[in-house]
Amino acid sequence: MTRAEVAVRAYAELGEGPTWDAAAGRLIWVDILGSRVHTYDPAGGHRSVMATAQHVGAAKPRAGGGLVVNLRDGIGLYDADGAFSWLVHDPVPGRRGNDAAVAPDGALWAGTMRYDEADGGGTLTRIAPEGTTTTVFPSVAVSNGTGWSPDGTLMYYVDSATRRVDVCRMEGRRALDRRPFATIEHGAGFPDGLAVDAEGCVWVALWDGAAIRRYTPDGTLDRVVELPVRRPTACAFGGPGLRDLYITTARTGLTRPAPPAGSLLVVPDAGEGKPDTPFGA
Repeated sequence: MTRAEVAVRAYAELGEGPTWDAAAGRLIWVDILGSRVHTYDPAGGHRSVMATAQHVGAAKPRAGGGLVVNLRDGIGLYDADGAFSWLVHDPVPGRRGNDAAVAPDGALWAGTMRYDEADGGGTLTRIAPEGTTTTVFPSVAVSNGTGWSPDGTLMYYVDSATRRVDVCRMEGRRALDRRPFATIEHGAGFPDGLAVDAEGCVWVALWDGAAIRRYTPDGTLDRVVELPVRRPTACAFGGPGLRDLYITTARTGLTRPAPPAGSLLVVPDAGEGKPDTPFGA
């Protein structure tokens, strides 16, 4: 495997949520604290940046065009022409949206957290395309990586404070029997965002761990990608054949954040990803 390279030189305070938008041939990612949604077309090199009115935890493509965004005060929709509307408006003082993922059925599973990261102050909620909400986990600290096995029967989930990647059995729209899948040892960082590849392996970014780890479906650690940044936040496959692993990174909290902290990284030909489902609205 080749080493990580800088795909987009940037200075994001808290880069997060890379997602491959297959319809547009581009990567979407956010700077949460900078209130920015970034896009990057690796084929043509084109980049764009859109400001949001609030801190934005995640941005995902919609089936009909535009974006669904996990904002400080709820779930918003951007149409293809840039027009904004609230799908779910649920402001809670001291809380914001964080990582999110679209399930195989087209629903958004959106996490929240308190700014002070207090235990129990965050949630994981399923949002149907028409806006119906179902609380999945009502009491977490820092809701982060969420992803599904290739056959959709398992869901992987990270509450970073637990130092674990958990796995649940999917039964219809419900995530049941949550149990530990992989535990990150003290000194190796905290699990953050994750991606599930075509083989069902789980790739997880280690905040303060300067690495991405790959776990096989039985929870065995089989690969470590060392990175030139201390705080990787999430990863996603994109590019031709979904073979390139894109990695978002952060500068926030670092006394002297040297480049490429805050940039979008890429590991060419890292593996084989599986297609992301667009949000159904």
